[in-house]
Amino acid sequence: MAADGDVEYLAENNIHTILDSLIKGIVQVKPADPVAFMVDTLKARVRNRTEFDFLVLGAGSGGIATARRAAAHGVSVGIIEHGPVGGTCVNVGCVPKKVMWMASTLADGLKDKAEYGFDVEVKGFDWQTLKSRRDAYISRLHNIYNTNLDKASITYIKGHATFLDNQTVQVEGKKYTAKKLLIATGGYPAMPVNMPGVDLCISSDGFFKLEKQPKKCVIVGAGYIAVELAGVLTSLGSEVHLVIRKDKVLRSFDSMVADTLMIEMQAAGCKIITNSQVTRVERRGGGLKRVHIQHQRDNSTIDSVDCVLFAIGRFPNTDINLKTAGVKLNSRGFVQVDKWQVTSSENIYALGDVCGEYQLTPVAIAAGRALADTLFGDPNKPKRLEYRNIPTVVFSHPPIGTIGMTEAEAHHEFGMENVKCYNSTFNNMYSAVLQKKYKNRIKVVCSLPDEKVVGIHLIGMASDEMLQGFAVAVKMGCTKADLDSCVAIHPTAAEELVTLK
Repeated sequence: MAADGDVEYLAENNIHTILDSLIKGIVQVKPADPVAFMVDTLKARVRNRTEFDFLVLGAGSGGIATARRAAAHGVSVGIIEHGPVGGTCVNVGCVPKKVMWMASTLADGLKDKAEYGFDVEVKGFDWQTLKSRRDAYISRLHNIYNTNLDKASITYIKGHATFLDNQTVQVEGKKYTAKKLLIATGGYPAMPVNMPGVDLCISSDGFFKLEKQPKKCVIVGAGYIAVELAGVLTSLGSEVHLVIRKDKVLRSFDSMVADTLMIEMQAAGCKIITNSQVTRVERRGGGLKRVHIQHQRDNSTIDSVDCVLFAIGRFPNTDINLKTAGVKLNSRGFVQVDKWQVTSSENIYALGDVCGEYQLTPVAIAAGRALADTLFGDPNKPKRLEYRNIPTVVFSHPPIGTIGMTEAEAHHEFGMENVKCYNSTFNNMYSAVLQKKYKNRIKVVCSLPDEKVVGIHLIGMASDEMLQGFAVAVKMGCTKADLDSCVAIHPTAAEELVTLK
């Protein structure tokens, strides 16, 4: 194996210089394993590259997917990341959140053990055990990502990038250039500005750093992150107060799922405080806090709180000197792109959370792969992501699955008289031997006269797993008659979608 210094030297020279140096003894290396020696040499060359065909800013899900697809087309690719590889999804988003959701779902199931015939004593729940195992899993994912980047000969550059012009960025004082660049820098959680005591609060990122389970938690926000974390903590036994500015959660979702979730969360013990906002947080003794809340007509406080968490939205990571590169932002502060992910600077592209549209991991991945194929694949087969009929799931308690238009959106698009909705509410068969009844609710939104399915909205057990297949049908333009023509799988909750009357 070559010494590191020799490999670094070889990385800076072409193959002819390498051979000549070996012959003349300029590089004092006699590799016992010539294949390993050349692998080391090529790796060093990749590691030290500063000029690329394609340079990606951000090693989150979208950035990595785009980089790997581009590398598969044979171009030189670099990827820059200042944080842990994997971005929001892997580190403080989808992945650790789903682990926590599965743990809390298991906790829900344990409550029904006796009626299912199990005589089991549950001695408690150890937050630290779960956290350490969750963190170990994420660490394994980091290794997998790094290995995949290495296998694809993608240069990984650690640090914060800033644009010097539309083809050059600087990272830790070193310049890197590329013919084409991608901004996939993601976003970060919003926190209140100038609120007294904000330093005593955490964001959704901070949730995954908690070393012990909060006994009493105030969560502020009405979006999917807020309801997901509220559900997790409630099911694991914490006392949770959810403070929302308006009268319901998930206001952009169909009213059926939003209203049902409110009822289910409250029935599970989560205290939802509507039409209110947190105005101040005070430090109290023993590491506890007092939370001041402003309502429409009066004020109140919540005492003995050990965790105050804000989940009030996300801002894009745009602190990379975009103006110098000629990249414009839209009115909301997100990077402005056209339908091909092209920014206002024609050789710079952007996708994912930094663009603000459908801030979902699979959306960024799909958009990135399409972009790489368009830029470096068959020029006669350009691809782009169609930002409509995108399925999404909320890992709330119970889970939600949705695709397409809400009933209200369909009324606005087609007129109330041209929309027909099919609804079903039923007890999930899991409830067959239980006193408690777990309900599923389904709504299928159709446009007339052909009853084309323009929206499907689910809430209840297995809604998260149920949606994917039906989403394919919606993407293909299915009608209610198409659903009816499918033989039901019995007994399942999904069969309700093909037996609606």
